[in-house]
Amino acid sequence: MAKRTVVWTETAVRQRREILKYWTKRNGSTVYAEKLIKLTARQIKSILNNPEIFKLSEYPETRESALGHFSIYYKITHNHIIITAFWDNRQDPKSLLELIIKK
Repeated sequence: MAKRTVVWTETAVRQRREILKYWTKRNGSTVYAEKLIKLTARQIKSILNNPEIFKLSEYPETRESALGHFSIYYKITHNHIIITAFWDNRQDPKSLLELIIKK
C-alpha cells in the first residue's frame, strides 16, 4: 500500500491557528503554542503509522485522537489521513458536530 499523506481541512487549519493564537496572547509567549505544535506533530505521526489505533468517534467514518485538552478528528482514505477538526475539548460539542457533518 502507498504511504498516506496528511491533509488538513480549512476548518481544522483555522481551529488550530486560533487555538495557537489564543495561547500565545494569553501567555504572552509562544512557549505553550510551540509545545502544542510538537505534540500535534507526534500525534499525527502515530496516526500515520497506525491510522486505526484511535477510537471511532460518534461521527460517521471519523476517528478521534485525544491530545490532553485537545482532540484531532480525522478520516482515513486509501491515500490520505484527512484532519477534519482540531478541537479544544472544553468547547460546546454541538459546535463540533456541525463542523464534522460539513466535511
